[in-house]
Amino acid sequence: MTDRPIKILIAKPGLDGHDRGAKVLARGLRDEGFEVVYTGLRQTPEMIASASLQEDVDVVGLSILSGAHMTLLPRICTLIREAGLDDVLVTAGGIIPDDDVPALKAAGVAAVFGPGTTIGEVATFIRANVRPRD
Repeated sequence: MTDRPIKILIAKPGLDGHDRGAKVLARGLRDEGFEVVYTGLRQTPEMIASASLQEDVDVVGLSILSGAHMTLLPRICTLIREAGLDDVLVTAGGIIPDDDVPALKAAGVAAVFGPGTTIGEVATFIRANVRPRD
């Protein structure tokens, strides 16, 4: 890693209009020393992949409560890889059934954080798993 802080993009894919958790996470990760970009509500997979490339992020954190995670998250992972961002760590959080986690991990999501996960746990995972930049 260089001396710059780890840069994280927090995104709300799909039509889910509830972003309190994403905003709390963004602020908490900022307090942990990360640089955080929050994209706002109702982002398409294409918008998220484009923002990831434009912002030159190390991590993409996807917050989803709508139940569309099995459609949207794999698509986002595919678009991020197609953009040449193979070194970007993709994580997810929200209401995601445990039975869906293996398929999401196979699609490229490194970790899924459910309700009750602390900011510290997320920060620790990111620091341990973010890929060094060239």
